[in-house]
Amino acid sequence: MPTLFDPLSLRSIALPNRIAVSPMCEYSSEDGFANDWHLVHLGSRAVGGAGLVMTEATGVEARGRISPRDLGLWKDAHVEFLGRIVRFVESRGAVSGVQLAHAGRKGSTAVPWEGGAGVPVEQGGWQPIAPSAIPFSERTNLPRAMSLDDIAEVVRAFAAATRRSMAAGFRLIELHFAHGYLVHEFLSPLSNHRQDAYGGSFENRSRLALEIARAVRAEWPDRLPLLARISCTDWVEGGWTLEESVELCRRLRAEGVDLVDCSSGGLVPYARIEAVPGYQVPFARRIRAEAGVATAAVGLITSPAQGETIVHEGDADLVMFARAMLRDPYFALHAAEELGRPEARHVPVQYLRAF
Repeated sequence: MPTLFDPLSLRSIALPNRIAVSPMCEYSSEDGFANDWHLVHLGSRAVGGAGLVMTEATGVEARGRISPRDLGLWKDAHVEFLGRIVRFVESRGAVSGVQLAHAGRKGSTAVPWEGGAGVPVEQGGWQPIAPSAIPFSERTNLPRAMSLDDIAEVVRAFAAATRRSMAAGFRLIELHFAHGYLVHEFLSPLSNHRQDAYGGSFENRSRLALEIARAVRAEWPDRLPLLARISCTDWVEGGWTLEESVELCRRLRAEGVDLVDCSSGGLVPYARIEAVPGYQVPFARRIRAEAGVATAAVGLITSPAQGETIVHEGDADLVMFARAMLRDPYFALHAAEELGRPEARHVPVQYLRAF
């Protein structure tokens, strides 16, 4: 079985190891633009030895942002600085990936350290869109139920952001279908009360996810990998289930998705989740086995040994590290040392004297 420091091939791309920087919102943009914060944040993780460095959730529309401070790719002007970041990340031997996202009803909120409540239109916010006019919570804005034209426009926005991702030089795209954002809102019967072709049955609720995957795959070169992050369960009775996730992943694979990033929750604020170390790993293991698609594990994975076990036992093909990476940008370098893999530790020459 592979180890955490074995390469992972996805189409024509070979990740140098199976340590990925999970997409994590930084809420540090103005009008969607990347800046020096993103360059240093993402660049330092590439210097630190991660095999895959992912951007945060990147809005395909201005109204698709979680907050007014989110990163974006809804206009061509966003490409230039993102390209600068990609060039630096790739110069360190890492693969650079972008997570394309639409926040849906969870959009137009204040940044977390300012409370996260809905931002009114008169204070720079907007009315979010969603499958149905059901707010996420009493603290967030009431969304407008999407028309069929709105749905088609979102699909086009994902396709256009894909072209901009290619122009910036990214070599991997992840579609954000998790955490209660727009596509997840369509998947779950808790948030989708539609009575048209996009609501009701599993077939209808999964339609938007498959349409987006198909549109993005059509724009994204065949040689480059496409990932999707899903919430494997809502953790709520009557919500989206793991069994539905397995079937969705089978269909996403048929649309050209190469790996599924297995997370959970985020749809409703009242879900009860027993978040113990590695609590989402069983989802990655089951989807890998039953849907026949590569998976990534994420969620309270904090140590090199834990990541090594996940890969070595065949639970997942890739491990997404989040808070561990915030605490230690050089997590991968330290992991190689801890796991006795000094040959896998690619220390920058500028730092050699410290190792």
